[in-house]
Amino acid sequence: MHIVVVGLNYRTSPVEVRENFAISDEELPRAVEALKATPSILECVIVATCNRTEIYAVVDRHQLCAHHIRTFMEQWFRLPRQEFTNHLYMYEDDQAIEHLFRVTSGLDSMVIGETQILGQVRSAWLLSQQKRATGTIFNMLFKQAVTLAKTAHSETSIGESAVSVSYAAVELGKRIFGQFNRKTVMIIGAGKMSELTAKHLYANGADRVLVVNRTFERASELAEKFNGIPCSMEEAERKLHEADIIISSTGASGYVLRRDQVAAAMQRRRSRPMFMIDIAVPRDLDPAIASVDNVFLYDIDDLEGIVEMNLEHRRQEAEKIETMIASTLDEFHQWYRTLGVVPLIRSLQEKADDIHRQTMDSLSKKLPGLDERELKVIQKLTKSMLNQMVQDPIHGIKELAGEKKADEAMELFAKLFDLQEQPSEPKGAAKGETLSAKPGSVQPLAKSTLAVAAP
Repeated sequence: MHIVVVGLNYRTSPVEVRENFAISDEELPRAVEALKATPSILECVIVATCNRTEIYAVVDRHQLCAHHIRTFMEQWFRLPRQEFTNHLYMYEDDQAIEHLFRVTSGLDSMVIGETQILGQVRSAWLLSQQKRATGTIFNMLFKQAVTLAKTAHSETSIGESAVSVSYAAVELGKRIFGQFNRKTVMIIGAGKMSELTAKHLYANGADRVLVVNRTFERASELAEKFNGIPCSMEEAERKLHEADIIISSTGASGYVLRRDQVAAAMQRRRSRPMFMIDIAVPRDLDPAIASVDNVFLYDIDDLEGIVEMNLEHRRQEAEKIETMIASTLDEFHQWYRTLGVVPLIRSLQEKADDIHRQTMDSLSKKLPGLDERELKVIQKLTKSMLNQMVQDPIHGIKELAGEKKADEAMELFAKLFDLQEQPSEPKGAAKGETLSAKPGSVQPLAKSTLAVAAP
């Protein structure tokens, strides 16, 4: 078995490519089901955010897994692979695990140390659990990733400075206008990103905020938090000329503002500048808007330079988290190596049970005068003796399974106790759950394996 991740993010692809790989919350369950049905995929999780779309998988044949995953992406997103293969990255085994740990801890984010990605990864994992697309390997790995991220943010100050995509959007606006006093801000969308943006605007002195949402009730809820003015989408178009700053972040599949709408608003503004930031993926604002005179349009990729200026402290704290990642990777390795010992322990316990059952049968025949109470006492005592006899060997092999020469130790253990191999999927194993077939059957994870997905 191997662990792989195939994906694209803000580093490898521009927003016009990433928006083709956006997966809505409604579509994600079906996408996970389709991926799980893909050949060679044993377990899988899909992480889809505005800055990345990543497929994590436990595979049985890593030589073909890249081909199968690219085929899934080609079919699901309805794009020929020639249009996106060059934007993909692929990590295997240790590097895939380290990448997950870095993503969850916020070290791989555009805004280093941000915490939103932790909730997104956790939600993606829990969804895959619900769809029975994860098993032994990923349930442990993603649990460790979530725990690591929580520890990293509680034991370091990486998340203390106010740096996020929404914060960067506000900082960019301050560069153009100086202060937000006597400026009208229009926020389109009432989701988490919009709420964070409103929070930063309010803290920086914005005294007139228009909150626009398709659902007026939701717009009202958010506007109330910041003394804003709720607006419907229809009202927003009529008031567009009043806005000095427009920040848009919706989940719409198409543009919410077109060039002709903005051009008409600018005529009413008498050429006073308008600052627009599109932090949605797919984009909310028609890129053609940038051609309108005195309109300054920025998308999410433009925010990276702003973010960079606020990250030096977080980079220093990130070094501490890198040490935590290395330690957690070692812990996963130790756990991973112990998977092969489970069938051995089960086999030893079953053999002890067989010996005990045969002994009791023989005792009943040789001493037919024993009553039921006497047999129960003898059965209990002899069972206790056997359990104590196997307790130390079981404890010892568990410890040896975490060592470098685990395979040799487990092979010797099996020979010493004359243990039989166990079936690859014992009765009661959940569908989709990966289990080791015999002592040492779980393939060791490769060290620092990296492959770039090829056409």
